[in-house]
Amino acid sequence: MEQKDLGKTSLGMQANLEALLTYLLGFITGIVFYVVEKENKFVRFHAMQSIVTFGFIFVLSIVVSFIPFLGLILNILISIIFLILWIILMIKAYQGEDFKLPIAGDIAEKNA
Repeated sequence: MEQKDLGKTSLGMQANLEALLTYLLGFITGIVFYVVEKENKFVRFHAMQSIVTFGFIFVLSIVVSFIPFLGLILNILISIIFLILWIILMIKAYQGEDFKLPIAGDIAEKNA
């Protein structure tokens, strides 16, 4: 499989590896790479998408935990969704794809 050129990065790493790492610890690594990476739009897109997606899931999880009983069930569903998204987004980033989630991807595209 031939790897496409995703451009130069500020850190000197391969862009696809940097993009994968933006998702590694959710919105935390997204923030780190968004602040550090100044040159590469591909990495900045994935970093912002990570911040928006996993930041939203984090806040939603906290809010839902205040709901008695139902909150536990919803948090389990949120955790499953988080895990699935986390894996898919890391794979797509490593493959060099501009995989765009419906709302978070639009926000990321505007701010990359």
